[in-house]
Amino acid sequence: MNFGFFMMPVHHPSKDLQRTIKEDMQTVITADQLGYHEGWIGEHYTIPWENLPAPDLFIAQAFAKTQNIRLGTGVILLQLHDPKMLAHRLAMLDHLSGGRFYLGVGTGGVPTEFELFEVEEDKRHARAAEVLDCVLKLWESDGPFEYNGEFYQVKPTSPFPDIGLGLWLKPYQQPHPPIGVAGVSKNSSTIEWAGEHGWIPLTTDILPLEHLHTHWEAYQRGAAKGGHVADKREWRVCLDIHVAETTEEARNDVLNHGMGRSFDDYFFPLFSRMGMFDLMKDDESMPDDALTVPYLMDNRWVVGDPDHCLKAIRAVYDRVGGFGTLLQLTQDWDPPEKGWKSMELFMKHIAPELRDLLPPPPG
Repeated sequence: MNFGFFMMPVHHPSKDLQRTIKEDMQTVITADQLGYHEGWIGEHYTIPWENLPAPDLFIAQAFAKTQNIRLGTGVILLQLHDPKMLAHRLAMLDHLSGGRFYLGVGTGGVPTEFELFEVEEDKRHARAAEVLDCVLKLWESDGPFEYNGEFYQVKPTSPFPDIGLGLWLKPYQQPHPPIGVAGVSKNSSTIEWAGEHGWIPLTTDILPLEHLHTHWEAYQRGAAKGGHVADKREWRVCLDIHVAETTEEARNDVLNHGMGRSFDDYFFPLFSRMGMFDLMKDDESMPDDALTVPYLMDNRWVVGDPDHCLKAIRAVYDRVGGFGTLLQLTQDWDPPEKGWKSMELFMKHIAPELRDLLPPPPG
């Protein structure tokens, strides 16, 4: 099993951006030093709680400050970007990485961002698919390039080969960086789309544990349609994990040092307002007020001392029949050292006991 993190990032809006950028960068550096394999960094434009609108710029600086960890966008909101610009920025980022870049993509779900970029919400999936299709075809092109889609058109430029004018930039990794696709809902059509193209499936922490299997089933359906072999070793599963010296300390951290506040003040109201609260429920018949931070600690999250967390992670692994990479969702900690200590305890006491877990190859 490999280990990584998923960084939205999430921070209380009262915190200064300079402070949170430094904290997030230190999280990446710490993960690299501890031996984490990968990290995925998110993108949003209208969410003060998720305050990173340019993950490519953040990741570029992180590559210069780390040695081994692979970093990816987690995720680029495809329908908000012009594919010509996106193709060049991501190819450049791949070169800056020296081959350590993952291209994580998704479609998002925040109406204020669709409004800001004038994207029709009912066409966001189709628009996102077209953006990625155009990016990949541009990278594949040799010579003048033309694209005629429903949302985007690219007219061929007039090259001047005698003086070297024309399209030329390709990614460092060929034919392109590995592509990951994040899914949120049960039986995710986005995860099925990933399977259809043979891309990496990323299951976010929002999905209740009892529904995790529906993501793998969706991925298998897509793989069958696309003629690909579904390999569970490529599956990334994200969990909310916090480790401390004792379970009592870990639970106190969640309740009183940032993580619980993020859910009470941001995630719960957000999902309620957007009609997505049921996505977080183990059973849709649960009343909304039953979904609380203590409930999630008792029934969903992995919070405790190393022994408790090890048993809980193994139980999730066994429940779904295995996955290849465990991702930990980063949190807003006050002080941030609590998060870095959790990562250290995880890699020192838990990771060595999980490394032998790996699903068998397909077939």
